[in-house]
This record gives sequence, C-alpha cells and structure tokens, in this order.
Amino acid sequence: MRRRDRMRLAEGSPNRSEVTGMHGPSHASPAVVLVHGAFTDASSWAEVTGLLHDDGRTVLAPANPLRDPAQDAARIRSVVRGIGVPVVLVGHGYGGAVITQAATGTDNVVALCYVAAFGLDSGECVLDVVNRFAPAPVAGAIVTTDLPARTPGRPERGIRLREDLFPQVYAADLPPDVTAVLATAQRPIACRALTGRTGSPAWTSTPSWYAIATADRMLNPTAQRFMAQRMAAAEHVVDGSHAVLLSRPDAVVAMILEAAEWSRCP
Repeated sequence: MRRRDRMRLAEGSPNRSEVTGMHGPSHASPAVVLVHGAFTDASSWAEVTGLLHDDGRTVLAPANPLRDPAQDAARIRSVVRGIGVPVVLVGHGYGGAVITQAATGTDNVVALCYVAAFGLDSGECVLDVVNRFAPAPVAGAIVTTDLPARTPGRPERGIRLREDLFPQVYAADLPPDVTAVLATAQRPIACRALTGRTGSPAWTSTPSWYAIATADRMLNPTAQRFMAQRMAAAEHVVDGSHAVLLSRPDAVVAMILEAAEWSRCP
C-alpha cells in the first residue's frame, strides 16, 4: 500500500461503521485505537495503520485536540466507549499522557501501548518528566504561537517547532521531502497541555507495552526507559527518532500485535 493511500486511511474521526467494516477482524480480536501526539495529526499513523489493516485488524485513529490532558482524554474515552469491543489503546508522544487517563473509567481497554510516549504517574505533568532529565535538542526548536480562541477575547498560547529545525529534532531518520511536509503541516499544542496533571494512571491496572526510540531528540530516551520501567511495561527498544511510527512502523506494529495477541490469551 502506498504512503498516500495510508495517509487517507489514518485521517479523520472514525464512526461505528468503520469499527465493523471490511478491515475489521472478528469480535474475538481487539480493535486498535491510535492516539497521535504533539506537532502532528492522525495521519502520522499512516504506515502503522496500513500494516495493521494488512494483518486484518480493526484500526481507529481519532483526532487528539492537543489542548489539555483531561479534556483530550475525555475525547478519546468517548471514542473507546463507543466501540463495543476490546481495545488496545496506543499513544505516541503527548498521546501517551492522554491514553493514560483515557483508559480509566472504561471496561474494554485490554492493553496500553506507548510509542516514545509520556506514561505519567498520578499528579505528574509532561513538563515534570521533561525537566527531570537532560534537555533534549527540541528545547532550542520551540516557538510560541497563538491558538484559535475558545472564548472570545481570551487567546490561548501554544507551541510549535521551527520548520527549519523540525527535521533534525523530530524526524531525522525520514527523507527530507517527507519531513518538509510534516514541518509545514504540524499542529501546535496548547501550553496548558504540558502542565495539566494526571489522575490515577491506567497503567497501574492495565498491561502495558513501551517502544523506546533510542535516537529520539524530542523525548530523552532515558526518560522513556524510566517511564517504561516504572509502569513495568514490556519494553521494545527501537532504533528510531521521535517519528519512529513513520520510520519504523514494522517495529511499532510488532509491539501492538504482541499486546493484542496477549490480551486474547485465556
């Protein structure tokens, strides 16, 4: 399947018909819900989506608002609850903070998969983890920007990455023509998404997997390993950048399928 075709498959908010559509397996197999992180959108899962479809899996890639962990988690939780079958919930980057909360209060999430992602503990925020470890090169690439106001007269601040530095800090292992498109199309994230604190994390009661991206310049790989070990996750060490879901989709899919098959064991 070509990249352009997979981009179309990953985009947009899914509806119930997609859950039971031609790509879906039997109800005995869990659906896979993919939650993107900052500076991108659901199309970042394009390659992963294509490989999962090739394996006969039901896949959903809903939009992550990137505004606040609690509100973003509520959005994803509503998607998960509407599926009606077991779910493997997968988060990339900031999406990890979202799935950590989204899986609470649901009874059909059977596994959590973190892809170079924030697996926060109770009372923690994204910046707590970032500041705990040596600064990543991304620190010098961040610029502030205005976000569309939700309330008239109350502008909201967000951050994005400098387009000229985007390739080296986000996706150094992707071709230049691809990173140029990613940099131009990036979605900023609200500043309060980085400071919003999580409640009780779902990984304390839900089996978890973690793909550690060893060449990540966005989220320190040492921080990733710390979070993976803290949650007692099954670790998959992958030689890839923060965009490992695009540069090494095979490795990411292998982890997701492992989690999916484990969840089916009696």
